[in-house]
Amino acid sequence: MTGQLDVIREGHLGIIALNRPEAINALSLEMIDGITRALELWRDDEDVRLVLFEGRGPRGFCSGGDVRVVRQAVIHGQAEVADAYFDAEYRMDGMIARYPKPTVALSHGIVMGGGIGIAGHCTFRFTTTEARFAMPEAAIGFVCDVGVNHILAKAPVHRALSFAMAGVPVGAGDALALGLADCAIDPARIEIVRVGIAAAASAARVDAALVALMQAEMAPVGEAVLCAAADRHHGLDWSDPEAIVRIAGGDPQLALLPLRSPTSLVAILESHHAARRLVDVKDVLALDFRLARLLARLPDFAEGVRAVLIDKDQRPQWRPTALGEVDRAALMRAIGSA
Repeated sequence: MTGQLDVIREGHLGIIALNRPEAINALSLEMIDGITRALELWRDDEDVRLVLFEGRGPRGFCSGGDVRVVRQAVIHGQAEVADAYFDAEYRMDGMIARYPKPTVALSHGIVMGGGIGIAGHCTFRFTTTEARFAMPEAAIGFVCDVGVNHILAKAPVHRALSFAMAGVPVGAGDALALGLADCAIDPARIEIVRVGIAAAASAARVDAALVALMQAEMAPVGEAVLCAAADRHHGLDWSDPEAIVRIAGGDPQLALLPLRSPTSLVAILESHHAARRLVDVKDVLALDFRLARLLARLPDFAEGVRAVLIDKDQRPQWRPTALGEVDRAALMRAIGSA
């Protein structure tokens, strides 16, 4: 247990609770390292049969990585500190995705960026009907990372790219349709569901007990609004960023596309298509790391974090300003032969 992370045992259940509610549980390096240590400790512990991830505080499960700290390191000439952060985060995400024991996410409220990196890679993914999911990286000059493309690759490409490129928060209906969650529950029943998860850890068949819990607790969700908007544009050439921004960006649900970092939009599009050609989440995370090292050093990242999270003026000055001016060659070198 640390100040920002609670690591607890309840019978056969191992619990990892993000405990930085004042920052909506934004992931510090301390939290990432603590999660990794807990998973390593429990991997060979026969008494731990199930691992649960949850987030403390009313505002949400996790608002993402601590990009303010990463930005500070980069602008002070310590890009290797940023590299170490992303390396640790992606190793943690890969460990969750490939963990030999069942893992459960019980998310609520804000589930963004690095929060999807944790919750999205779990074996069983509960969320509440009021949750809001987002990969807002295009708004801060970065790339959709944390292996989310491995998850989104199972969704239709036009839906996946609409979510990743627009970077807007979506509700539980879209989260289910995109494959980011498995079961939406009534927020009033979150403690009852938590009790059910703990009981499943002691059941003769853990997986079967969790499936039954999901079937019993699935609540009605609203329309998958963003997916419906994407479906209106499914006939677009989803390998052409200019066409996507020009045509899909005219849709009210995708209207923020033209305001996103041009470099990010190209990086997100190309890396997503590359990830669809990769089988193993480990390879997708390696691709994410190569792009993270590149984009964290480009001016749009520092400017985007400033505009969205520090000054909060929402008026980033992108460089370059046009899709046609993006250094595609540098991005494709980072993507490699995927």
